[in-house]
This record gives sequence, C-alpha cells and structure tokens, in this order.
Amino acid sequence: MAIEARMWRELGLSDDEYQRVLDAIGREPTPTELAMFSVEWSEHCGYPRSRPLLALFPKEGKYAASTDASADAGGVEVRPGLTVLFKMESHNHPSQVEPFQGAATGVGGIIRDIFTMGARPIAVLDPLRFGELDEPLARYLFRGVVNGIAFYGNCLGVPTIGGELRFEEPYKGNCLVNVMAVGVVETDKIARSRAVGEGNPVIVVGNSTGRDGIGGASILASHEFGEDEEKRPTVQIGDPFTEKCLIEACLEALASGAVVGLKDMGAAGLTCTTCEMSAAGGHGMDVDLQKVPRREPGMEPWEIMMSESQERMLLVAEKGREEAVLGIFRKWGLNAVIVGKVTGDGILRVRDNGQVVAELEAKALADPPVYHLPTEEPAYYAEVQSADLSKVLQPNDMGEVLRNVLASPNIASAAWVYHQYDHMVQTNTVVAPGGDAAVLQLKGYTEGIAVTTDGNGRYCYLDPYVGAQLVLAEATRNLVCVGAEPAGVTDCLNFGNPEKPDRFWQFKRCVAGLADACKHFELPVVSGNVSFYNETLDTAVYPTPVLGVVGVLEDVRLHCTIGFKQAGDVVLLLGDTYEDLGGSEYLKRIHGLVTGKPPALDLDRERAVQGVCLAAVREGLAASAHDCSDGGLAVALAECCIGGQIGASITLPADPDGVRLDARLFGESPSRIVLSASPENADRIQQMAAKRGVPVHLLGEVGGDTLTIEAEDGVRISESVAGMDAIWRGAIPSLMSE
Repeated sequence: MAIEARMWRELGLSDDEYQRVLDAIGREPTPTELAMFSVEWSEHCGYPRSRPLLALFPKEGKYAASTDASADAGGVEVRPGLTVLFKMESHNHPSQVEPFQGAATGVGGIIRDIFTMGARPIAVLDPLRFGELDEPLARYLFRGVVNGIAFYGNCLGVPTIGGELRFEEPYKGNCLVNVMAVGVVETDKIARSRAVGEGNPVIVVGNSTGRDGIGGASILASHEFGEDEEKRPTVQIGDPFTEKCLIEACLEALASGAVVGLKDMGAAGLTCTTCEMSAAGGHGMDVDLQKVPRREPGMEPWEIMMSESQERMLLVAEKGREEAVLGIFRKWGLNAVIVGKVTGDGILRVRDNGQVVAELEAKALADPPVYHLPTEEPAYYAEVQSADLSKVLQPNDMGEVLRNVLASPNIASAAWVYHQYDHMVQTNTVVAPGGDAAVLQLKGYTEGIAVTTDGNGRYCYLDPYVGAQLVLAEATRNLVCVGAEPAGVTDCLNFGNPEKPDRFWQFKRCVAGLADACKHFELPVVSGNVSFYNETLDTAVYPTPVLGVVGVLEDVRLHCTIGFKQAGDVVLLLGDTYEDLGGSEYLKRIHGLVTGKPPALDLDRERAVQGVCLAAVREGLAASAHDCSDGGLAVALAECCIGGQIGASITLPADPDGVRLDARLFGESPSRIVLSASPENADRIQQMAAKRGVPVHLLGEVGGDTLTIEAEDGVRISESVAGMDAIWRGAIPSLMSE
C-alpha cells in the first residue's frame, strides 16, 4: 500500500524525518517499517533532541561505574565484586491519562530494567509532582498514582523505601510520576542487552502481546497534550504477579549461563528489543510474528511491533541450550517461545504469514537523527532574577509562620503516602521512609547503601543552572546525614516542549549545571531518562530535573537519623545562613510569590560541610543529623524535634551581616546541616570543623517538650512538639479527606 503523509504524521514523524527514512532505506517503507521508525526515532526512545547534551554528563567517579550505553540501567561497584544497579524513569503522560495503571506500569517497567541485567531488585523510590492539592483533579491524580504504586510494588515484593512530593500549579496539566529502582548483582555476572552468535535462538518470554500501549512512546510520551485529548488506549495494563514470576525466571535463566542477551520490552516493545539488541551486538535478527504469543485476535504486524504490553522480555539463548531456557520459564508459568534467530548480516527481518513485512538495517533504525535545537532566554527570566525581595514585609508572629509552613504539603509528612507501601519486605530496610535518605543493608556484607531522590522545579525555573546544582547538593547532603558517601547518580529530566526555544534553554542550562556539579563531586551519571513535552495548552511544568543518588556506608550499623535523641545533647549548625529567600517555601506559602534568585551555592563549601558531617556520623560522634533545606532552619529544627519527640532551646547565631529575621529562620541557604551530640562529642565535632575550615555554630540544647527559638530581641518561636507534630502529620490527610 502507498504511504500517505497523514500516516507518518499521525505516528509522530515530521515530513523531514520521513525523508530521512527514505534516504536511509532507499525506498518507501512498509506500514510496519514506518511504525518501527516512528517509535525508535521518537524522543522517548531515541533522544534525538537531548542526546547531544547528555554527553556532558561524567561517566566516571570515586567508585567504579557501570555505564554501558546499550544497557537498561547503570550502577556503581560498592565493594570489590559487588555492583548496585539503579535507574530512574518517568511515566508522566500515562499517569495523567490513567493514574492507577500509569503509575503501576511505571514501577513494573523500571524494575524490569534492573533484573534484565541480572540484578535482584531490592528497592523502589517514587518522586511525584502534582497540582495544588486544593484542586479536585490533583487529589484524584495523587490518589490514583499512589494506589497504583502501592498495588504493583506491594504485590511484587519489592519495598518502596523513599521518594518525595511537590505540589505546584504548573504540574496541574502534567503530573510527574518518576520511579527509581535499585538492584544488586555480582559485578562479573552483569548481563548484557545484545544479540550475538549467528544462529542463536531469539525467544519472547513473559506475558502475551495485546494492543495496550500501542503508540505510547511515539504518540503519548513525545508530544504535548491538547485540550480534552483522549489517549487512554496508549496506556498499558500491569500484572505484578506475572512480573514476580518473570523476575525469578530471568534470574534463574541467567544463572544457568545459557543466556547470551536479555532486554526488557519497554517503550516501543518488540521493535525496541529486536533492533537495539541487534545493533548493540553488531548482528541482525530474523523474526516470525506468527510465533509471538498474543492475547488479541487479528493484530496487524505493525501493532505487534509497537505494542507495549507489560511483563515481556526478549532473550537470546545459546544454540543447543534453548530447551533448558524454555523449561525454566515454563516452570514459572510463563510464555517462552522461539520467534526467530540471530543473523550475521546486521539486518532486522520481520516476517508475518510467510511475507517479509520489515527488512531494515538494525543500526539505521536504532540510530535516530540528532537535532541541535535553538535556545532563547525565557521572557520571565530577567524579571525574576531582578526581583527586590527586601520589600517583602516580615510577619510579626514567626510562630504562626512556622505552623503555616509546616502545614504546606511540600513540607508536611508524607506518611499518608508511604504508609500505603510495604517498605520492610525483603527485610533489608535499616532506615525507613521519612528521613533524609533510606538505608538498606546488603545481605552478607557489613556495607550498606543509602538512597534518596530530590528535585526542586521552582529553583530551576528561577535559575536552571544553579537550580540543578542545588538539587544535587541537597541529594548528596541527605546521604551524608545518614552516614553514606555519595557514589553515583541517575536522573529523570522532566521538561516542556523542546521545540520551543525558551523550554530548550531551560533544559540546556539545567544539564550544564548538573554536569558541572557532578564532576565537582566526582559522581558519575550512570543512567537516566528524559521526559519532554510535559505541557498542556502552552503551560509547561517547571523545568524539573529529579535526581536519584546512591551512597555507600562502610558499616551499615554506623548510620544516623534526623530525630534529636536525648536531653542535654548539644545542637550544632554546620554552615552559614545568608539572605536566601528566593524560591523558598516561605516566600510561596506566606507571601504567594515565586520569584527572586534561588539560594547561592558554593560547591567547595558544600563539599566541605558534607565532609565534616560524614566524618562525624562515621566516627559515631553525631546523635542526629538533618539536612537544612526546604523551609529553612526553623523547619529543620522542628523536624528534628518531631523525629525525636523531644524539644530544644535554640538561640540564633549573632548575625554581623544584617540578614533579616525571616531569612535566618526560613531562608533556604544550602550547605547547612543540623547536628546533635553529647557535649564531649560536640567539642570534637567543632574541632573537626575548624580543621576543615567549616563554620560551626552552637545553637542550643535538646530537652523539654517545646521548641523555642530566640533571636537578639527575645523569643520569636515557642511551639510545643505535640502541636507541631499534629500540624505536620495532619496536613496531607486533611486535604485528601476533602
């Protein structure tokens, strides 16, 4: 049949891209080939608009890194012979369309990226963004997403140990549902996602193929939403019970030594796995679609190749050992069917009913065109950068301000969410959700790992370069607070339409800032995901790079938590406070303003502060440690009191620079950590800080049932721990009950 312009346009290909297809294959494509190009060359799969900038990220760091570009995930070697693999991805558009299944299949997909490399999945984290919770749509999406994550993760038996929440107006039309998974594997047993060995059998394993998810990569995830646009058919349906069996079967098959390559059928389904495995291995494939297990009759070849039905993998086995591999999957009650073989000519041939419906060079399909898009500084940028915050009036009642900020859903306890998740399954969880970072033991070893996710779209909106660096600084600060040395980074870069120069300017600046900061911290970016087109009717989400960072504890027993521990302990503040109100939760919550420059960041000072904290925790000197960030010092102190169910008497450090009181209490200057310690250990921490040139301030003492904060003109905050606790814990449940 002749290919009409509407066909490639409906599949998401531009006229220029269609011409590139003609140039690449020297003829008009078949309908199946056209569909295959549309998904593989989409932004979601091929990253044609973002790939040039992603090359800026460092691939090496303090720990040996696994960063194979053809792999489904990356990781760091946390001890000789043992690698922790991790990756974060987005399921934003599917979750906006159908929140339960969108979120559930996001969990399933990211976990498959981990065990396809031979790693046992041990954790999931879920950073989420929605519109303001006083809007019914935001509550509907929030509830559906949380239920979907809980359903899939709890059924699967992988603990959900962390994440974070943000509620902002720009996420109203495009919620962000990012999911991170973590797994452990012996370094020499990391599996590859490639097809090699001419004549080796190609096997489809797992679920049957249906029409769910068709066009998810090329249509749903690679374009903006329009008004009243209906895209439910492109959302996949998840089955965690099948995935649980698939985990065990894949790990058993890999352990047999008979598997040459294995890859998850995620975005672009069978197209992605056949062409990318072939290209990675420098081989080709010959595949017969009639052998692919299907659950719907009458599926066209292009539908089978584009389907994103869940819980499916493509496997290449050693010729002569295929029956052993098939037997493993059948034992687990899963489909396992030989659908083709590896060829040596680099050509991907797809047959249906004896006819060749696609015959393409695998590398041409897997290598989309690259675009160097124009950039333009957004119209709002100069205005927010020049905002004069000195004119913002200071409230008289700082206690009322603290209560109000604690009630913000961006600050309040996320227990309403994580209490729906099983975070103790597998019994590796040492520090559960609710702190600065989760801590997991590595069974059989003294070492442990800590994992956190962080993102601040508001900062990145105000200054993408600095904002992205602040995100990394906070994430690494969270890790050292629990006693872990930061080791590696994964990212999920959520942005608007890259074809709009002001949106792409935000992306370019965020990537540059993040790349520079990662190099400074000696952290490799081992994996990640780009999610563009997160906008509706010209309203884009904040530029939102979300980072997942993994750290290493030399001895998992030497970890720290945020809560004050006992009366008489000394409270210390590492780092200095400046007049950093721009982008703060205080400025938004109390004054309704999102403007100003975000807090200034000195990367050397940040590393120095983190170094003192890490040493204090590892040497057992710190009784508690807590990152000072969202909500400022007053909120950090309140959270330390709530975490330990004990009060503290605090005196703000003298301020020779004249920083205003609201900034001293609620400003969000980075490079600050609140510690508590016995008087003797506090002296040692102060000496340690002095040797490293890190400012340290004696704030006060733990004790009583009230948090009091005194400034030069007297006590400015006096709040009971019980009262703060009730506000902090009750904020989100009360909004969700409306």
